[in-house]
Amino acid sequence: MSREFFNQRASIWDETAAEKEQSKLRGLVKRLRLPKGAAVLDIGSGTGVLLPFLLEAIGPNGKVFALDFAEMMLSQARRKLGSENVSFLLAEVDDIPLLSRNCDAVVCYSSFPHFPDKPQALSEMHRVMRTGSRLHVCHTSSRKAINRRHRSIPSVRNDVIPTEKQMRRLLAQAGFCEISVEDSGDSYLASAMRSEF
Repeated sequence: MSREFFNQRASIWDETAAEKEQSKLRGLVKRLRLPKGAAVLDIGSGTGVLLPFLLEAIGPNGKVFALDFAEMMLSQARRKLGSENVSFLLAEVDDIPLLSRNCDAVVCYSSFPHFPDKPQALSEMHRVMRTGSRLHVCHTSSRKAINRRHRSIPSVRNDVIPTEKQMRRLLAQAGFCEISVEDSGDSYLASAMRSEF
């Protein structure tokens, strides 16, 4: 996966991205049960397709950190949604520019397969999360559908969602507990809680 791949597609991403149905996105965010007033880190925020739903869920006292490594993606997100409740962070997932224990939730929507070093990425997510907060790795398609789609695109051919066993192991090794993985025909959601240590 390359930054260039996403930067080149930023201007047309919202028109061509497969996972952009509004009702599905709203339903997905409802399943996350984000607390009102929460500070949420949206990793791989892209053009900000999920931001309106995250802001709706956490209310006017909440805050979203929208992180992406592709500057053109974030530029599109800023243009669509200039909100005082959103901070845009141009950064890699394995070096998140936030203080430790700063977030009440972390959401990786349609981004986790693209992380080149998944253990390091999860370690960084764990670092910025408060004890008892939850991580959500989610898609509005099944693991099988996502992996099939990615394997058909040369630039992201190797960017896949791990098996349930692999995902559980990755999360546990990063210090997460209360792990659940739900993979149905129309969605994927792996959730885990940040343990005390």
